[in-house]
Amino acid sequence: MSKKLLIIGGSPCSGKSTVAERIAQEYGAYYFKVDDHLSELIKQAADNGSAVCKAIQQMSPEEIWMREPEEQCKEEFVIYRDIAPFVFDMISRIEEDLIITEGAAYTPEVMKKYTADVYVTIIPSSEFQISHYREREWVPYVLEGCSDKEKAFDNWMQRDTLFAQRIQTECVASGIPCKVNDGSESVEQLYQWAKEVLGLRFLL
Repeated sequence: MSKKLLIIGGSPCSGKSTVAERIAQEYGAYYFKVDDHLSELIKQAADNGSAVCKAIQQMSPEEIWMREPEEQCKEEFVIYRDIAPFVFDMISRIEEDLIITEGAAYTPEVMKKYTADVYVTIIPSSEFQISHYREREWVPYVLEGCSDKEKAFDNWMQRDTLFAQRIQTECVASGIPCKVNDGSESVEQLYQWAKEVLGLRFLL
């Protein structure tokens, strides 16, 4: 099999990781999770002159999460644009025939400049996103140091809702497959959809 790069973009807490992990397990694909390298990628971009990445490195949780969600969302797209060259540099050094990679960093804007064999997105409904974030035990650690943790969490959720809305709008405009995960389908159904759109159903 010739080398194939499959990319799942979208928004946080949508099921991207779950799908990618299943694909890696079932097809023996190399799984590259952008979030596992995010601190390193932001540092590389900051060292390369990204003002936004440099600023975010120096901000406290209070400074990050107590800002307006619109400002946070706009900043997130800039960060992902600025780290993109370093993400794809890492991927280029992976010597595997099949690579599955996922992350919110793969925005439609970023993917206009880079290529993949297949690029799809998954976003959560706002209700699904909030309910699942509240179940994640590491969330309080992210917000540690915020003077009003509930307000900080609400800002975070609003930021991600705005992020998902923009992703969906850009996907519709560009004809990019975009799945909205509202929890009405099972994990298995989400996985089968991903296999179909990624062209994996008949690969084995």
